[in-house]
Amino acid sequence: MRRLIFLAALLAGTILSATPSRAEVERVEITERTVLADGATFGEAGAYEKIRGTAWVALDPALPANANITDLALAPRDKRGRVVFATDFLMLRPVDAARRNGALFYDVNNRGGIAALGQANGRVPPHNDPTTLADTGNGFFFKRGFTLLWSAWTWDVQPGGPGDKPFILKPPVATEKGKPITGKAAYEFIVDAPAKTATYVGMKGTPYPFATPGAPDAVLTERDAPDSPRHVIPRDAWTFVNSGDGALPIEVRMDAGFQTGKLYEVVVPSRDPYVVGVGLAGIRDLLSYFKNQPFAGQTPLSRALIFGISQSGRVIDTMLYNGWNRDEEGRPAFDGAYAQVPGAGKGAFNQRFGMATRHFSPLVEQIYFSDAFPFTTVTSTDAATGESGSMLDGARAAGPLPKMIFANTSAEYWNRSASLLHITPDGQADAAIDPDARIYMLAGSQHYVGRSHTRAPFTACVNTTNHYPVERALIVALDNWVQGKGQPPASAVPKLADGTLVPAAVAKAAFPAVPGLTPPAGPLAPPRLDFGPRYAQGIADRVPPARGAAYVTRVPAPDADGNDRGGVRQVEVEAPLGTHTGWNLRAPETGFAEVQARFDGSFVPFARTAAERAASHDPRPSLAERYPTRDAFLAKVRAAVTREVQAGFILAEEADGLVADQGALYDRILAHDPADTGCGYLYMN
Repeated sequence: MRRLIFLAALLAGTILSATPSRAEVERVEITERTVLADGATFGEAGAYEKIRGTAWVALDPALPANANITDLALAPRDKRGRVVFATDFLMLRPVDAARRNGALFYDVNNRGGIAALGQANGRVPPHNDPTTLADTGNGFFFKRGFTLLWSAWTWDVQPGGPGDKPFILKPPVATEKGKPITGKAAYEFIVDAPAKTATYVGMKGTPYPFATPGAPDAVLTERDAPDSPRHVIPRDAWTFVNSGDGALPIEVRMDAGFQTGKLYEVVVPSRDPYVVGVGLAGIRDLLSYFKNQPFAGQTPLSRALIFGISQSGRVIDTMLYNGWNRDEEGRPAFDGAYAQVPGAGKGAFNQRFGMATRHFSPLVEQIYFSDAFPFTTVTSTDAATGESGSMLDGARAAGPLPKMIFANTSAEYWNRSASLLHITPDGQADAAIDPDARIYMLAGSQHYVGRSHTRAPFTACVNTTNHYPVERALIVALDNWVQGKGQPPASAVPKLADGTLVPAAVAKAAFPAVPGLTPPAGPLAPPRLDFGPRYAQGIADRVPPARGAAYVTRVPAPDADGNDRGGVRQVEVEAPLGTHTGWNLRAPETGFAEVQARFDGSFVPFARTAAERAASHDPRPSLAERYPTRDAFLAKVRAAVTREVQAGFILAEEADGLVADQGALYDRILAHDPADTGCGYLYMN
């Protein structure tokens, strides 16, 4: 690969000193600087460069901006009384500074991995290391001249395989007067097939150090449901599995075997809690630094946008709640924020012994801080406790709000409490939405765009609705909004007032008898959790927590085809080829057959003809009854796409491709033998 020519000092790592400020990145070391994709050009933005490096962030525990960081006062300090830690970063930007569009786009990594390129750009770079032209995907960000930035913010990420470059933070460890801090860490897990060995640390997670080697006093329990009694499994019946590389074990073994249909939980006395909140403060200060300071030939940028998918979107919600949208000097760290599929949750991103990888679902992980009041963008009251507040309280107190977008799919309404973003906690009324925020439900979509060619481990083929074009349009809309170049589309969510948001029982009763589809037992109803008297300071004294009354959630009402009625009605729902849901039941052999998957929805195409429909007892009109010809179908698609372009939910440049994609899916469904239960026919490759 061709390399840019720099001072010889770069060979050893260029160290750049930051201009002294209270939003302090005290120094930056560049470890790699290369031309991206062998110098390929991206329209007016030209060629891009890739810069990898390490930034050292210094936090002053005495400053109000850092007052909410749990255990920051117990972290080691330098001679100036600051807590210093390092974070690795990756930047992609146009080589020619004059071609940069002035926007810094920060993608909060998801469990150590680059996320935005996989969705908006359509390509997940191998090893978390964009290098080739193929790694730039459709070029969405690159053609527009964005400066892209990622950095490490969380510790509980596995290192991956050979060549992988995940973003993993090494936060400072809290101590009390030089002595180790101990506490309990709880790890919940299930198995999808009977097994003697199981991973207990969650998605890509890692454990805290054990307080005692081998953790002889750890307790393993099993139960039948999240709210069922726990039954202790004798300690001599199970063991941790030695990793063999000196790392902490991530698996447990039980000779009697772990069974499907059971929730397992191991509570481990642990030590050396990380000051995990520095990860979010590091995001704040790194954004402020790269936005406002000259860096390696970069003049200060005019604006910064922060973007996060799922876990990463909940990071953004947590930053807003704590007022970490502004740096230590009160300057905006970011001007716009986009949380994609966060549900209504936050996360254990600032708790002692917190685990960032864990969050509520309809089945597992309901013992972790995740979906907790307040939820709405304006002040609401929890009638059960009398508490009032909004998720933006900290951001408002810090100064004027950034522009914000919160977008969820149908799956988050069933699985991630998304309705609580815009209804009262008792589920009885719609809530107002702050004028600086937009909330959208992407109707008939699942957490990510489905690509599975098999039904397993679910009962139906996964949902094929492609909501990434909407995501791209909203990114452009947010950037324009921040610049004062126009407002994004008005919020579009299902509402209690018009009957498009309803109790799950109402939605299930209205759902048509689609062959092969049975609605789940219900949506996630997040419980109120009691971690003990010090949890307001981020310290859990009760592990696992006591379970209280649940918040009330609502779900989208279905139309006669089973598709969502409210929200952003995407092309696949406006000119449907079948039923697209935000839920997909677990396969019976995996256990908990009445519960839906965490992230996946379902797609069941319409019968091809009236005769096929009658034979399968399908109440939905067939394709032939809906669309007399292929051209008639494409006309409906074209009209739907045109409406979405005019509304601002699709970029005009994508219209023809979306019409072609739906035409190709129509052809594949017509050519498919309904007796074949596979799902591969839904995809072109």
